[in-house]
Amino acid sequence: MEPQRNEPLFKAISADPYARLVGIDYQEMRPGYGRTAMTVTPALLNARGIPHGGAIFTLADCAFAAASNSHGELAVALSMSINFLAAVPPGTRLVAEAQEIRKGRRAGFYQIAVTTEAGEPVATLQAVVHRKREPFLQQ
Repeated sequence: MEPQRNEPLFKAISADPYARLVGIDYQEMRPGYGRTAMTVTPALLNARGIPHGGAIFTLADCAFAAASNSHGELAVALSMSINFLAAVPPGTRLVAEAQEIRKGRRAGFYQIAVTTEAGEPVATLQAVVHRKREPFLQQ
């Protein structure tokens, strides 16, 4: 049986104001895993009419935040590295999936893939978090 997500934690993470501003949907979160999605709207395009790299990075960062905080312990990003693989046209639905590679006591390591809904690769990222040893949700 697959682990269940923590509903109060999922609700708190998916209420991220910046993610909501750019239209990111938090779709799934379970221990060590996060999935987000967004549609490339005209507001997310750069001057050349393709998705802004920052929009793609933001989508991946939100999946990373869900995965790294999914254990209920506050985790903050230390580093993220992105490789852009392909541009997509406006209207494309993008999906980001973050998977925990290793969870240490103080650090966590993640691989994030951004694809189209059809599974075509758009970007890959590697990321590291620092675990703060305090609960994500304050009592």
